[in-house]
Amino acid sequence: MNILLFGKNGQVGWELQRALAPLGPVTAVDFDSTDYCGDFTDLDRLADTVRQARPTVIVNAAAHTAVDKAESEPELCRTINALSPAVLAREALSLGAWLVHYSTDYVFDGSGDRPRVETDPTGPLNVYGATKLEGERLIRESGCNHLIFRTSWVYAARGANFARTMLRLARERDRLTVIDDQVGAPTGADLIADVTAHALRAVQGRPELSGLYHLVAGGETSWHGYAGSVIEFSRALGEDLQVREIEPIPTRDFPTPATRPLNSRLNTSKLQSTFGLTLPHWRQGVERMLTEILQR
Repeated sequence: MNILLFGKNGQVGWELQRALAPLGPVTAVDFDSTDYCGDFTDLDRLADTVRQARPTVIVNAAAHTAVDKAESEPELCRTINALSPAVLAREALSLGAWLVHYSTDYVFDGSGDRPRVETDPTGPLNVYGATKLEGERLIRESGCNHLIFRTSWVYAARGANFARTMLRLARERDRLTVIDDQVGAPTGADLIADVTAHALRAVQGRPELSGLYHLVAGGETSWHGYAGSVIEFSRALGEDLQVREIEPIPTRDFPTPATRPLNSRLNTSKLQSTFGLTLPHWRQGVERMLTEILQR
């Protein structure tokens, strides 16, 4: 495979550089790259990059992910999350290349308590979710071979994440308040990258596997449960934390510009059965990440 990766410096993009390397040469770019254009606001130059690189696989790990900020800049968000993936899809079709793209649980309205399957009706509650859903649709309509992975609550040892924020606050305060009525699965960027590499090997010569898949870690929790797990495990590793109480609060008590879905559960049966995978419980990945950042 000759792989062109966009968004190399993001959490998922960083892990993809490692996971994809055994599959073939990887050309990795970001918005500020000089040799190739990775600026998703420049659609013409983005198309030129694909034509110059002539990859057999395009992996798009770039996105506008500032959910609240997206509410005040919807056109920029749409350009990055929908129009740019459409350009990649068009160029992938022209080259006969595969396109890998990442989407989100935010394409759903968050109602109910059942894990959503790929064919369930969508209904995004915010600009970010709406633009990611449009990106999915434009890729499908292009006719290119594609893998779209919907994921949720992504974290990595590299960069900022919820666990790091909780640890910082837990060192400073004796009481925290954390939302307890949003439920999903914290999913490691390393898991997403490894599954991507496995799936790419599996689909070679099998265009019938092209399509949409849900990709999240096993199990489920709330942000409150996630915070409690982070603090408990960190203490077990010897961290001196000041916090003594983590108070659960409903979403309505923590208003934000963008509405978040309460139910972020995603059913991964299709992914696991198609590619012969077992997705580990979310605690396994979170504890590995905490061990890495606390015992360096």
